[in-house]
Amino acid sequence: MDNCNMFCYQCQETAGGTGCTKMGVCGKNPEVSGLLDLLVYVTKGLSCVTTKLREEGKDVSKDVNHLVTVNLFVTITNANFDNSAISQKISETLAVKEDLIAQLSDSSGLPEAALWKGEEREFQAKANAADVGVLATENEDIRSLREMITYGLKGLAAYSKHANALLNDNEEIDTFIQSTLAKLMDDSLTVDELVALTLETGKYGVDGMALLDKANTDAYGNPEITNVDIGVKNNPGILISGHDLKDLEQLLEQTKGKGVDVYTHSEMLPAHYYPAFKKYEHFAGNYGNAWWKQKEEFEKFNGPILMTTNCIVPPSDSYKDRLWTTGATGFPGCRHITGEYGSEKDFSAIIDQALVCPPPEEIETGSIVGGFAHEQVFALADKVVDAVKSGAIRKFVVMAGCDGRMKSRDYYTEFAKKLPEDVVILTAGCAKYKYNKLDLGDIGGIPRVLDAGQCNDSYSLALIALKLKEVFELDDINDLPIVFNIAWYEQKAVIVLLALLYLGVKNIHLGPTLPGFLSPNVAKVLVDNFGIAGIGSVEEDIKLFFG
Repeated sequence: MDNCNMFCYQCQETAGGTGCTKMGVCGKNPEVSGLLDLLVYVTKGLSCVTTKLREEGKDVSKDVNHLVTVNLFVTITNANFDNSAISQKISETLAVKEDLIAQLSDSSGLPEAALWKGEEREFQAKANAADVGVLATENEDIRSLREMITYGLKGLAAYSKHANALLNDNEEIDTFIQSTLAKLMDDSLTVDELVALTLETGKYGVDGMALLDKANTDAYGNPEITNVDIGVKNNPGILISGHDLKDLEQLLEQTKGKGVDVYTHSEMLPAHYYPAFKKYEHFAGNYGNAWWKQKEEFEKFNGPILMTTNCIVPPSDSYKDRLWTTGATGFPGCRHITGEYGSEKDFSAIIDQALVCPPPEEIETGSIVGGFAHEQVFALADKVVDAVKSGAIRKFVVMAGCDGRMKSRDYYTEFAKKLPEDVVILTAGCAKYKYNKLDLGDIGGIPRVLDAGQCNDSYSLALIALKLKEVFELDDINDLPIVFNIAWYEQKAVIVLLALLYLGVKNIHLGPTLPGFLSPNVAKVLVDNFGIAGIGSVEEDIKLFFG
């Protein structure tokens, strides 16, 4: 494309549904966008080297595996806007890559991405080079498949990173991520081979979510039905957002007895469902809604906010000095709390700030219920099965995924309101904020909104579906009384989608728009082979799904 300052179409809100070319809708500027592209590029180069090392029978350390996953996590939508932090990751990756190249017996055949070793003053020029970034692939269909796989890998890397933080690793997943990044540099791969690689990415998506599920439940117990307070208390507070449960655990430990309450925000809400966190008396409740409302809500929280993962909305000056980042996140002018895998992070500075801030302003009252991950639903299995067999529950609708700013997402609230009263919503991810406060009631004591947790807990929804398939003695998962009407926003939703496709789920409706990175031909493959479809009007879709 001509006259591009940048090009990015990895999220649902990309400009015009085709690509951000001047500024990112997310708020990233062309310089940040270019550096993020370059970080992906050098990470692909590093992965070419690690893949070659493994082919030579040599080991690749966990530290290198962790570097790859964090690099990909940094490039997820709304995670990191900090040029200096991104440049530092590029420099670190180049240094590691040079050390590993020296260990190769044969370095012939490595691509330019593996051989390039520029200095920081050259990063921006290289970021704008023709061989870096999305548009480096000229063929539209090859580009579409390469990017879909890349975004799936970014989501998988995010889930792996959270598991790694709890000292759970899977060498097969790391090997796959790196070998696949290397394959994305291989111009000999055909469309058919890339389609197969896309589904294989879904397979490892299932494995990655299983790894994280085990890490979380081994550390904190199986989620259980929990009522979460959405009001406020009288103490100063710290608001923690994102997905990283290890960060939350350390923050809760360090705030014990300090007179500071800890509140969750957005995707951290499901932390309340884990038994291990219920021992903390100062774990106060959930504050606010989905990520995109944070400017208004962070203003009113009054105390400091800790972003452990995406999604950051560029902060207003009025609370920027209260916004802290850690892990893969970063924003210029916001303070960053460091800490590597397995280390104890020092949250004393954010606690000190909280102590001199007024308590949060109340923005709502009441409570919301969640905790319907796989073990909790399995415990209710007889009750659920009886309700289905009796006709009390006619169908389940999976409304998992992401929330976002677009007005068209009001569709999901209206859809939930107009659902027949014998339909139950299965949800995970921040999409739940479109309907988890509607008080939709219950069916024989079974709530009509069953919240499994974070976006990665879509794995629970898959296990629940497979369990129901077994109970009802069905041959095909698509014969279950379950329909899929999923909202997406960023790359973790992409790996969830690919995982569902790998598991054989068909006729998934995806909205509020189909991804901008799908070329017409690739979209046709998904439609013809998997029944992927967009959304219509609420009335049309209610009739389509439920008659």
